[in-house]
Amino acid sequence: MRPRTAATALPLRACAAALALLAACAAPPPPAQVTKAGRATPAGGDLFLSEPALLAGGGLAPLPGAGGHGTAELAATFMELTFEMESGRPLSTFSRFEGPITVALAGPVPPSAPADLAQLLARLRAEAGIAIDAAPQGSAAAITVEFSTRSQMRRLAPTAACFVVPNVGSLAEYRARRGTAQVDWGALTDRRQAAIFVPADATPQEIRDCLHEEMAQALGPLNDLYRLSDSVFNDDNFNSVLTPFDMLILRATYAPELHSGMSRLQVQALIGGILSRLNPGGGGSGADLSPTPQVWTDAIEAALGSATGQATRRAAADRALAIARNQGWADGRLAFSHFAVARLYVGSDRARAVAEFSQAAAIYRRLPGGAIHVAHIDMQLAAIAVASGRPDQAVGFADRALPAIRMAENHALLATVQLIKAEALDMLGMGVEAQALRVDSRAAARYGFGTEAQVRAREREIGALGGRWGQRG
Repeated sequence: MRPRTAATALPLRACAAALALLAACAAPPPPAQVTKAGRATPAGGDLFLSEPALLAGGGLAPLPGAGGHGTAELAATFMELTFEMESGRPLSTFSRFEGPITVALAGPVPPSAPADLAQLLARLRAEAGIAIDAAPQGSAAAITVEFSTRSQMRRLAPTAACFVVPNVGSLAEYRARRGTAQVDWGALTDRRQAAIFVPADATPQEIRDCLHEEMAQALGPLNDLYRLSDSVFNDDNFNSVLTPFDMLILRATYAPELHSGMSRLQVQALIGGILSRLNPGGGGSGADLSPTPQVWTDAIEAALGSATGQATRRAAADRALAIARNQGWADGRLAFSHFAVARLYVGSDRARAVAEFSQAAAIYRRLPGGAIHVAHIDMQLAAIAVASGRPDQAVGFADRALPAIRMAENHALLATVQLIKAEALDMLGMGVEAQALRVDSRAAARYGFGTEAQVRAREREIGALGGRWGQRG
């Protein structure tokens, strides 16, 4: 299974380091699992009970299809997602749950989890047409979401932040069956039981994000593709909740024409017609469906990892960009290559970083769902503007990013951008407005960062960008 890279915010260590606000990639997990990278937080703390009200109703709306994708492209993508694992291992048999699906929570359930799970299940029913609901109290469930400490999970999956396993209902069952064909996704002919394992000591947003991605993979595709810009089935992790594209793929997975046990050829013969029905009006989109060579993936993961020094990571990012150009890509893979280079050159060559960010943004603006990617870049540019003494530019970047961030329901990114804007407002002599914005950011910050201590730490770190934290006390 390939490593996952994460587009999540990291602590700001110094003015230069503060501008690279993205997490490193995780190392490869064991082959029986599907994982999502994340960031640890201390257990306990004052976590929010559910998503902040400021985003309620402002998220992704149900859509009849996925805009910007033609039927032929969707069919090819469906087959690649469904009949191949992240490791490149082919799958010979189509599998899904048959009949109504029930979901239960187990272990030390965090306060935020029940509400976030309920919202996710409601979306899956409404947007993907899947018969899925919470299991009645005390009854067995098809899918169990078990919470435990991160240390307990690492004993079985040292590099996994959260993961899903077939044919088990608990961490104890997985421990007993680990390494057997029972927990091998490639051996499935249908899906009857699965367990999602999530650390209870993660932030509310990390828990929600794990619920979204691991539930999608428990129900449907087990693969991720870097070329997808509007999907959680992408190792760049810019999207943290299921998108309309993802719901379309899941809706196709549970189409009545399909059933568990079908061969690749049988599914391939039907999927075009299914997607034509589910995504009416889809024509040829001209998307680049070329395979992603492992050498590029390795370079990207080395660039965004933390196992090597900065110079080695910069060389890997430059290598990834050269490969992307040689491949002739003009899609998210080229954009992500520019992005990787930019975030690694902020501290040593700010002009190049800005140029690379700008090139990445220009590509993302042309891609389906690219607004959240551009918002991440605008966050970086706003931080650079504050550190460069250009608060007016920082406010402009922040204001441009905020609508897309709210739509994508990324609370950690929302709070980060609001705090950067507040710092810029302070620099412009607008202290009252800056403090009001900091107060407004608190709900999103607590949901995104976890504890009050972490929220305060983030405020101090971003305050250091403009060198004004000590003046505020």
